[in-house]
Amino acid sequence: MRLKNKVSIITGAAQGIGLATALKFAEEGATVIVCDMKPAGVDAALAMVRARGAQAQGYAVNVTDRAAIDAMVAAVKDHYGHIDVLVNNAGITKDARLQKMTLEQFDAVIDVNLRGVFHASQAVLPTMVAQGSGVILNASSVVGIYGNFGQTNYAASKFGVIGFTKTWSRELGPKGIRVNAVAPGFVETPILATIPDKVLQQMREQVPLHRLGKPEEIANVYAFLASDEASYVNGAVIEVSGGMTV
Repeated sequence: MRLKNKVSIITGAAQGIGLATALKFAEEGATVIVCDMKPAGVDAALAMVRARGAQAQGYAVNVTDRAAIDAMVAAVKDHYGHIDVLVNNAGITKDARLQKMTLEQFDAVIDVNLRGVFHASQAVLPTMVAQGSGVILNASSVVGIYGNFGQTNYAASKFGVIGFTKTWSRELGPKGIRVNAVAPGFVETPILATIPDKVLQQMREQVPLHRLGKPEEIANVYAFLASDEASYVNGAVIEVSGGMTV
């Protein structure tokens, strides 16, 4: 098991890619810390993780609430004594064209997708620095590399996550902490639930594999990056898109 005994905090872990990542980490032997906003979602995910034989704890936290993030991290550190992996997966979309995007839409996405990554990463840092090891994995997107119509706020946040990743890999590499990002393409998650079937079919046709990705396929990449197999991977942005940008 590639992640045996690695204490791993995963935000946005109640559904989609976050849940798939929590389950994959459990199967790889990690101790999984399930974080999400809704207590019911946390409880359901926690039960699924434990059913795979993993040690696990759950916290209902909003990544925009720094005090709550600090309290969660402190509780995990107090209980286990170390924190080995942080997966900054929590994210939202509030799409609109530039002319119609409201300040509320812009601020909400930046607050969760960018500021939330900052909060969680800064919170785990004292523990990782003190132990001289750790892995921080950030959720970017192909939209954060190439942009996308109607996603000014989302694209900005995911571009920003890449900036975090590149900067932190330089700052934290000498301290034994690796920082990488994953940039998924179109993945079958609840975030696509409101998209019409016709549009989904057009999305599939943009991908050389002619299908959308599965959350488990993104989780597999996170598991590799979190493991010692990726010990020389630092500052990378790995696109997992089925080749849609080729």
